[in-house]
Amino acid sequence: MPRISLKRTRTDVATIILYIFLVSTGLIMINSVGAPPDGYAIGLAGRLATPMGKQLVWVVISAGVWLFINYLIDRNVWVVGAYPIYIFTVLLLFLVLVAGKEINGARSWFSVAGLTFQPSELAKFGSCLAMAAFLSQYSGKLDSLRAVAYGCFIWLLPAIVILGQPDMGSTLVFSGFLLVMYREGLNPLIFVLGGFTAFMVVLGILFPIQALLAGLLVAALALFAFLLPRRSMLWTLGAVAAGAVAYHAMQAGFGWQTLAVLAAALIAMMIYHLVQRNTKLVSISLFFLLWGLALTFTANYIYTNHLLPSHQHERVMVWLHPEDADPRGAYYNLLQSKLAIAAGGVSGRGLQQGTMTKYDYVPEQLTDFIFSAVGEEQGFIGAGTLIIVFFLLLWRITVIAERQRRTFARAYAYGVAGILLVHFLVNIGMTMGLIPVIGIPLPFISKGGSSLLSFTMMIAVLLKLDKHRGEV
Repeated sequence: MPRISLKRTRTDVATIILYIFLVSTGLIMINSVGAPPDGYAIGLAGRLATPMGKQLVWVVISAGVWLFINYLIDRNVWVVGAYPIYIFTVLLLFLVLVAGKEINGARSWFSVAGLTFQPSELAKFGSCLAMAAFLSQYSGKLDSLRAVAYGCFIWLLPAIVILGQPDMGSTLVFSGFLLVMYREGLNPLIFVLGGFTAFMVVLGILFPIQALLAGLLVAALALFAFLLPRRSMLWTLGAVAAGAVAYHAMQAGFGWQTLAVLAAALIAMMIYHLVQRNTKLVSISLFFLLWGLALTFTANYIYTNHLLPSHQHERVMVWLHPEDADPRGAYYNLLQSKLAIAAGGVSGRGLQQGTMTKYDYVPEQLTDFIFSAVGEEQGFIGAGTLIIVFFLLLWRITVIAERQRRTFARAYAYGVAGILLVHFLVNIGMTMGLIPVIGIPLPFISKGGSSLLSFTMMIAVLLKLDKHRGEV
């Protein structure tokens, strides 16, 4: 059937305005953090050598790439070339392991004529295209194990290669593609299982095994008791018994005798539900119980026996047990970041007036911890405004996605949204101590030409596809 061309729509101006606001804010903050000392006069060449000057060069390059994509490249280039672009970016990831430059312990960079480029940023763009191509060519929903496996392989391949650099932050970002897979039919129970898995791993590090085992058994008992027939005396007796057993377990300190009583009560409750033919309830509950036990035991064993690499173990300890961390060692970065954000108050100290920022108390403040500079110099108002603008951009991208007639454009838009969402949540979360410290930039704000160029390409291609949404 021939393609029907309708009137081409205009570029989404709201998205462009949000993009310009974020990039401009990034330039302002980079200049504020990396500005030369007062009274230090430098010429044009010297200013271009400052962090703000280097970032400005990348802004100009990104603007040129945007115009090139918007006016000189046909929309079909991205559709037809999705897989070749993806393969090219993955090959770059393998190449950087051999010929890349090592910075901060990670071999993640190419260095040419004094400029560095991180191919993992380009791989995010290539993976967005490949996921869109796969989901647009796949005839059904993601309701089969084979389809889910194919979809996951597309983003797991570059993620695993990046993990070998090693770059945990960039690896984690690729989990954002689960958003587009969910939109295209991925079973939501997978997200429930993922959340349960993460929760159990954290609990396994925080608490002893016996306490966790007792908690899981009590939770399962409470569930089975609650699902007993409402009018049956067994429901009341079961609820009272579960509460009594839980109280006794807490008083007894979760000893092995208490655990045996809990296990016996749970087995009796399971037998009752099996007799009532509630086999699905029993099987699902038993799976989550055993999976939770395996996760907590493994996480506790790995953490207590220091089987993680030393720097990763320190980051986990700083996150979950900051009271035991060395404020002059592993806890230093996070402590200074939190102090800087708190020092900003409501309205902030003003540009180039932040004490923590001005005297370099916060390491990596131009890149990973630039949000702490926003908090100190712009205060709650500035930091809150930045967060709102990010959410507005994500909302605008979902609006663009849902008005597409083509699956390729919709899937690509959700891929971009997923990448931005993970970057945003992880970066801001780590600067405030909500998640472990992971090296990951704040989109459009942090210093970094590779990151800015990659995100600019993502947005530019998205708007290019959106201009052709009238075609069916």
